[in-house]
Amino acid sequence: MNKPESRTLAALVEELAVRFPERPAVSFEGRTVTFAQFRDLAIEFAKALQAEGVMPGDKVGILMGNRIEWLVVNFAIQYLGATMVALNTWYTARELAYVLDHADISVLVTVDRYLNADYVEMLDGLAPLSETFPRLKRVVMLGDRTAAQAIGYEAFVARGAAVADTVIHTRLSAVQPSDIAYLLYTSGSTSHPKGVLLQHDSLIENTWNIGARLHLDSDDALFLPVSLFWGMGCENLLLTSWTHGVHIVMQQQFDATEALHLISRYRCTALGATPNIVHAIFEHPQRGEYDLSGLRKGVASGSPEVSRKLIATAMPLLCHCYGLTECYGFATVNDASDPVARRAETEGRVLPGTQVRIVCPETGRTLPAGEAGEVCLRGHVMRGYFKNPEATAASFDADGFFHTGDLGVLDAEGFLHFKGRIKEMLKTGGINVAPIEVEEVLRTHPAIEEAFVTGLPDPVRDEVVAAVIVLARGATLDKAAVLEYCRASLAAYKVPREVVFVPMHEIPQTSTRKVHRMRLVELFSKA
Repeated sequence: MNKPESRTLAALVEELAVRFPERPAVSFEGRTVTFAQFRDLAIEFAKALQAEGVMPGDKVGILMGNRIEWLVVNFAIQYLGATMVALNTWYTARELAYVLDHADISVLVTVDRYLNADYVEMLDGLAPLSETFPRLKRVVMLGDRTAAQAIGYEAFVARGAAVADTVIHTRLSAVQPSDIAYLLYTSGSTSHPKGVLLQHDSLIENTWNIGARLHLDSDDALFLPVSLFWGMGCENLLLTSWTHGVHIVMQQQFDATEALHLISRYRCTALGATPNIVHAIFEHPQRGEYDLSGLRKGVASGSPEVSRKLIATAMPLLCHCYGLTECYGFATVNDASDPVARRAETEGRVLPGTQVRIVCPETGRTLPAGEAGEVCLRGHVMRGYFKNPEATAASFDADGFFHTGDLGVLDAEGFLHFKGRIKEMLKTGGINVAPIEVEEVLRTHPAIEEAFVTGLPDPVRDEVVAAVIVLARGATLDKAAVLEYCRASLAAYKVPREVVFVPMHEIPQTSTRKVHRMRLVELFSKA
């Protein structure tokens, strides 16, 4: 597929429906929708949003697992020049309430339940919604049940029947490439997630460039097992696929056995996944029973040893990548034609439209090739953090480079070697976790005097969350009680997997009497 002419997301759907009307756009749970059919579904929901009074710039939230309706609602929002807010399905009621309020969400589209989350119960627990969230005007709910103040999905869609298609196309023509398409929340170094503002044209431009590096074309089928609410889902995999006319095969939530079946059934040629998903698929005991021979392309991080093995035995065109939600997904990617050593040992070269600079974290001085420093990016980088001008200003330097807080090295040929995180952020199974958020929850327990959170190495998840706890005088507590307490307020991936109890005097300190976070891991080897 040639580079799309479209510069906005809904225009991209229109372009795909014209160029590939009968080609599969997405397959999910046995149903396949063509690009022309998808365009019609998106317009149908856009008409309902129009009837609801959604205006340009309004925030519409999506809270559901991967399914075709997630995609339909996302692109329907784009037809109207509104902004899609992707909500994490692992949010507890506390976390959901924060984002609903902070994002100024006016319409929420959700499901009655997903996995262990009962959203009817959760939303009813936050009622009356009109008082708790004064900007939230409508809740639309898929499923057999609806919350007290919600309307069913089909009933909501029916409300748009009287809206003419021409109204939607007029709204589409007014959307500008520089308008904000996505508001994605990502964990940072604060106790609450930060909202990342992403505009239409850079979403299309950057993801097209990613797909070009991966050698994607319209004959490919990409298996998408990661959650759409993550940047990797709705930025990298979704838009990288559709800017190249690629058929997406989607899973509601990852299951390794089902993944093998889907990859084989749909003859998937490409995969994008986190290390734990890659491990589960290719180390599955039943892998030999399925035909994965068509799977050749894609992105996945992992150790050089694991990557070389995958390239040699399973995915010959596998590439590494580096990026953040703030930089429209990946900022550096290998080319599928790069030598195996480059694709296994580096994160590739910077993509067109983005510049990378390695600087000394202490002085800000630009470092030469071969020296480790902070990775800084300019070009396809977010507009800023929503309602957070202080954090936005602190993230950019005088030259307009975004400071990632990550440590890296650029070699003489311009390949990035990722060396870890300067910031205290943890990454477990490809998902960011802010230690301070977990610490704040732990410190509310009456038996806990102090808590410090770090990451422990894990062969599958890269890191797992681990908590060092100082008990209040005379208090008793065990690991099971700590985990139970955390589950009530934290998404599952933020709950510590390891806990150690120590007296305060054993907490390692720096020369300035601050907690020496790099040495917290030593306490677990002593336990």
